[in-house]
Amino acid sequence: MALCVLRTGDAVAEVSARRGDFASWIQDSADGAWTGVWIEHDVRTEEPLPSIASLSAVIITGSSSNVTERAEWMLRAEAYIRELAAARVPILGICFGHQIVAQALGGHVAKNPHGREIGTVTVMIAAQDVLLEGLPAAFAANASHLESVVKLPDGARPLGSTALEPNAMYAVGDHIRCVQFHPEFDADVTRGYIRARASRILEEGGDPDALFARVEETMHARSLVARFVRQFVVRAIEVK
Repeated sequence: MALCVLRTGDAVAEVSARRGDFASWIQDSADGAWTGVWIEHDVRTEEPLPSIASLSAVIITGSSSNVTERAEWMLRAEAYIRELAAARVPILGICFGHQIVAQALGGHVAKNPHGREIGTVTVMIAAQDVLLEGLPAAFAANASHLESVVKLPDGARPLGSTALEPNAMYAVGDHIRCVQFHPEFDADVTRGYIRARASRILEEGGDPDALFARVEETMHARSLVARFVRQFVVRAIEVK
């Protein structure tokens, strides 16, 4: 059984050239919680998707693509997500992953009406959850996105928000957790994203220099990948 990182996009070139890409950052932020096999599958390709029976869990990455594009590969990915959910495979959706899980399960994604969210933001916990046990009521996280889950799937529980993102975290059942921010982004990666998006931020009336200066390491957000693996994957295996 493997833990699969479903790749939905590429990190910005300036950052990936120095630091690698989403899958390696996610594996690093798991902090050794998963000692089994890691695999990566790029859902943008036409390669057969991993057999659901072979998976212990799935983590879905961020992407510079938009869920609202409704590309053919996204529709295939959404169908696969529904199969994973029906089979009760634990899923952690990150940024684009957070959005496409919501869309697949009956929610709705649209351009964030509050504008681009990028840099270090404050996440405010809205409800208690096993994923969040022991975390402060508000914690720092690093983010970069333009679209948002504007309607959660029926039955989803909102877990947290930010100043620009009402649905920054949500839960579906006892096996799916999704976060709009990037727990795998450290300060260096986040600054790289701000540099790469600086001209767009300026065009939108933002201040990239101020955003850059406010970036920080986000240990509580970073812990969420390891928490997900321990609580939703390792513990489930132990119970079996």
